[in-house]
Amino acid sequence: MKLIDLTIPLGIGTPAWPTYEPLQMKYFKRLAPNGANGQLLTHSNHVGTHLDGEIHFYTPGKDIAELSLDYLVAPGVVVDLSDAVGDYDIYTSKMVEDRADVREGDILIINTGYHKYGWDQPAADEVRYMVQHPGPDREFAEWAKKKKLRWIGVDCGSADHPFNTAIRTWMPRFAKECDRHMQNKYGKTLEEIFEDGKYQLMHLEMFNHGIIHAECLGGDIDLLNGKRCTIGCFPWRLVDGESCIARIVAFVEDSEYEQLMKVKATRKLTKHGDVVPECTHPRGML
Repeated sequence: MKLIDLTIPLGIGTPAWPTYEPLQMKYFKRLAPNGANGQLLTHSNHVGTHLDGEIHFYTPGKDIAELSLDYLVAPGVVVDLSDAVGDYDIYTSKMVEDRADVREGDILIINTGYHKYGWDQPAADEVRYMVQHPGPDREFAEWAKKKKLRWIGVDCGSADHPFNTAIRTWMPRFAKECDRHMQNKYGKTLEEIFEDGKYQLMHLEMFNHGIIHAECLGGDIDLLNGKRCTIGCFPWRLVDGESCIARIVAFVEDSEYEQLMKVKATRKLTKHGDVVPECTHPRGML
């Protein structure tokens, strides 16, 4: 078996989710005169590729240390929605099932295409990555529960639609832009689509059912579009951890890995060696 990395690079330039503590890193000792380099890191649990745990939103839920490896590593599928969604759009279960073989109990990785705007990408755009990405409505959440999905991963700032979060209050100018988009595309206002009873539904209505999610995936995710494979998420064994920075990988057979590397060899790469997405998202549409 070989590994395909679905994790974004983590550094002081990696944006945390809005208002959360970013990564800070400094040396506290150096080779001269201490004989070794040593560093101190300070950060929130919601910077870079990370797993949101149950107790992030569900008080009696499991902490990160309670998540078994059998839960974190399991069969799954990567679905590419980049052809179906653009800024502020809503994705549906039908879009997913039209593009991937999703089975009961799967890990589902959603490629919206918005990792294209990650901090390490040539088209980096932090606002678009965190504030304008697409997201689901309750229909998707109910489908995920019926499918008994294990956990979900997304390649953007949140598994919720950004304007079904506190971002709606924090960034009113973009909320107005999103509202116009909703009315033009869906015939309803932002307030009508995401009324108060749906607030952060992918967190509040899922974690109490044991369906958590990882956010800010990327790496070589584009190599796996539409493919089934074993997927693994490896957070720290963090006692009382509400969430955790994680490494997320896909396990593929050696022969398939060789074919994927041949594809990768034809693609443009980031400075960290990840495939640069070929998809584009004109503002507000595809």
